[in-house]
Amino acid sequence: MTSLEPSLGSSLRALLERGPGTLKSLAGRAADAAERYRLLPSEFRYLPLVPEPSKFLCLGLNYVAHASEATYETPRYPVVFTRVPSSLLAHGEPLVVPTCSNQLDYEAELAVVVGRPGRNIPRDRALEWVAGYTLFNDGSIRDYQKRTHQWTLGKNFDGTGALGPELVTPDELPEGAKGLRIQMRVGDELVQDANTSDMIFDVATVLAELSEAMTLQPGDVIAMGTPSGVGAARTPPRFLRAGDVCEVSIERIGVLHNPVVDASR
Repeated sequence: MTSLEPSLGSSLRALLERGPGTLKSLAGRAADAAERYRLLPSEFRYLPLVPEPSKFLCLGLNYVAHASEATYETPRYPVVFTRVPSSLLAHGEPLVVPTCSNQLDYEAELAVVVGRPGRNIPRDRALEWVAGYTLFNDGSIRDYQKRTHQWTLGKNFDGTGALGPELVTPDELPEGAKGLRIQMRVGDELVQDANTSDMIFDVATVLAELSEAMTLQPGDVIAMGTPSGVGAARTPPRFLRAGDVCEVSIERIGVLHNPVVDASR
């Protein structure tokens, strides 16, 4: 695959490691390349926004209504689990229903991309460590997720975590990406509809708390949890099937679109 603008490379993580201001200085070249080539959507494909982050950290139960529908108490401290790179896929690529389960569920989420190294980040300055925001669909295999108290296996099936497509820098959004409408549609059905202000732990708090334990690095991704309306909580449950199409949208950030397919048998 050939990059339209070779100086940009193919790794967002590598760009961020060049230091502050890199994204803005290179954005003009990327826009010029897109204008020059004028490719149709059928002539290119997306990659996951950050294909191989050093860390992909996810929050569970970060909206009160979702914690309630999942029959958990409202957390007093961020509930954190991890994603592995092999579970990630890009905008337009198919979410995969595995051969061993028919319980693939959707979760619309705001995702934060870290812009510079940080340890013991002070909460009142934590947003300075944000490179930008994007969209995430935390596809979850519910029966595997619920087999133990640890959710890792059910959250890391191949081809279940869609990330992207754009990175929107903080100056284009409200502080901490608060006050933005977040939605999930499956086909024509609106199944999740909330606001990022409803998050229990905001972006600054999460960055500060995580950095007490570990050094955050450029290109690390933090998924901020999903609102209520997931398929497993519906009566009857509404799991994804081949032929469905998921669309995560957050106002002023964009739309993440992924069809659903069965795994090859």
